[in-house]
Amino acid sequence: MTEQQRDSAEQTTPGAYAYPGPHVAEGTVPQHGGHARRSFLKGRLALVTAVAAVAAVLGGVAGGVIADGRDGSGGSSTSTIVSPVAAKSDGTADVAAIAKAVSPSVVQITVKTSSGTATGTGVVLTSGGQILTNFHVISGAVDGGGQTTVTFKNGSTASATVTGTDKATDIAVITASGVSGLTPATLGDSDNTAVGDAVVAIGNPEGLTGTVTSGIISAKNRQVSVQVDEGTTSSNGGFGFPDLPGLNGRSSNRSAASGDTATYKAFQTDAALNPGNSGGPLINSAGQVIGLNSAMYSASGSNSTSDTSSAGSVGLGFAIPINDVKHVLPKLQAGQNV
Repeated sequence: MTEQQRDSAEQTTPGAYAYPGPHVAEGTVPQHGGHARRSFLKGRLALVTAVAAVAAVLGGVAGGVIADGRDGSGGSSTSTIVSPVAAKSDGTADVAAIAKAVSPSVVQITVKTSSGTATGTGVVLTSGGQILTNFHVISGAVDGGGQTTVTFKNGSTASATVTGTDKATDIAVITASGVSGLTPATLGDSDNTAVGDAVVAIGNPEGLTGTVTSGIISAKNRQVSVQVDEGTTSSNGGFGFPDLPGLNGRSSNRSAASGDTATYKAFQTDAALNPGNSGGPLINSAGQVIGLNSAMYSASGSNSTSDTSSAGSVGLGFAIPINDVKHVLPKLQAGQNV
């Protein structure tokens, strides 16, 4: 073959280029109730924490937890957040499907102290027993040396210890002993939540386990300040009296110590929350936890006792956005108090 023939026979093969995939940004994440004995609620308007009803002398507490892929910084991982359920064809929440999917991840928390017994709510973070809740739910175990028991959906129980706390944000992680195979809930992205979005709450109001309510996100970034120390909540019959800007009701028992007060910007929801819902999950239409129910507002100025409490839901409930929780969650799970 001549040189000219070889040149004409040669072919050029185009090169293949690999394009880098997109960078996935990591996501980030009021009034507490406690003891069954309720003292008189003073003032025409008062914001009270959503905690459980009194099983004995003290009012209850509530808690809730969820888990998704998280990195060391507390943000969500680059993996897609799981959607346990799908919204209805019209885009509204399928409450029955959400309740079925998430209820196995919701537990009841009971704290026994020398003053009485308080019950509340929590949500499973890990299959090995870590549970997220409000600090004020387990404050009796921290400040009062109380014993904590977790009751799961199937009725089984386990003792629990406090693992990590963030009193300033009113969140805590506890760990149930000797358990495995639990169903963690899924932590969503609260930054993607909009006013008007459908939400579902699951908890143990007044000790009524597994109660499901639904509503919408009524507002965002409501600044709430609530007392979380055991001494203050006990003297108020288990209820705190935090300040909520824009409302007339203020506490007559506010502590001067900043360490006893939690302040955060909350979701406002009209999903019914009552004493016992604190620490329970606020869930979006995809079945993902986007908030931790932590407070409620009561317009009652009448006397309140453990038998005739008028501190019921008036459609003004408050939840800590889950992205705010994610910021400190890895530290709490590692046993730190922040």
